[in-house]
Amino acid sequence: MKNEIEIIPYSDEYKEFIKTLNYEWLLKYFHVEIGDEIALSNPKEEIIDKGGFIFYAKYNQVIVGTVSLLKKDETTYELAKMAVRDSYQSFGIGKKIIDFCLKFAQEQQIKKIILYSNTKLESAIHLYKKYGFTEVELEKGLYERANIKMEFKLNK
Repeated sequence: MKNEIEIIPYSDEYKEFIKTLNYEWLLKYFHVEIGDEIALSNPKEEIIDKGGFIFYAKYNQVIVGTVSLLKKDETTYELAKMAVRDSYQSFGIGKKIIDFCLKFAQEQQIKKIILYSNTKLESAIHLYKKYGFTEVELEKGLYERANIKMEFKLNK
């Protein structure tokens, strides 16, 4: 059997995975902020109903990753709530998720994707830079843990 990574859209059946996968990495590196608790406990209401999108990475029928695109305005979305289960981190799932999100954003005619991260997450920052995300000025107050903001412009 071929081991394939499949990216699938949000469904209520998989609702809990966005919370469990994100809590796993948040608790490992930082802590769960109030905004995380609200969004991750109510993903449909806080992300999808506000014009955003949630996707899951499925590997051998197991949900092993997740990502969200949070609507900021008509042409800008935030790549957020991205998490891959620790035991699957060398499988190329992060790359597959970003490939999918950039292609999806282009199809949706999204002009810019932003993200917030922390420089101590070196492999994530390296991955974002590899895809062409560039550092921009970080405004204060969105996430306590964020010390870097990056953006990717889609203009093709």
